[in-house]
Amino acid sequence: MPSTSVMNSRNMVSVIVHDKRARTIAAVHYAARNWSPQPAWTLPGGKAEPGEALDEAAARELNEETGLLVDPTDLALVHVMHIEQGRDQAGQFVLFVFATDMWAGELTNAEPDKHLTAQWVPADRLPEPAFPTSAQALAAYRNSGPVFSRYGWSVTGAR
Repeated sequence: MPSTSVMNSRNMVSVIVHDKRARTIAAVHYAARNWSPQPAWTLPGGKAEPGEALDEAAARELNEETGLLVDPTDLALVHVMHIEQGRDQAGQFVLFVFATDMWAGELTNAEPDKHLTAQWVPADRLPEPAFPTSAQALAAYRNSGPVFSRYGWSVTGAR
């Protein structure tokens, strides 16, 4: 029997821009917000718009936050995370993490109303404090897996 309830599902995207020669990644330092009581470091990204392709959303969000330009065809999907509850308390969402080592432009804080700064940081980890989901996604990318993880969900056993 089909469900008549509406599922609260959101698609989020983030991008790991990896300067392999310098061993750095692009990161943004979010200012304190109503859903984030203290500033925190994160990977550039945001919400995919309804009807927007995920790779195009990732390229758009990266540019909006950092000024960096990437061709969506140069983005590789490196991790998918199912988050049980976002910091905004608006329910679960799926985060699609892309990576690239090809970009154009200079890293800038393109949204100073949202971010304290945008910086190249060491590729091995985000500065502290970091959004836990971004740190988890970066660790998966750095360690070549897993491709899927979840955050905030209770551990369930096999039945």
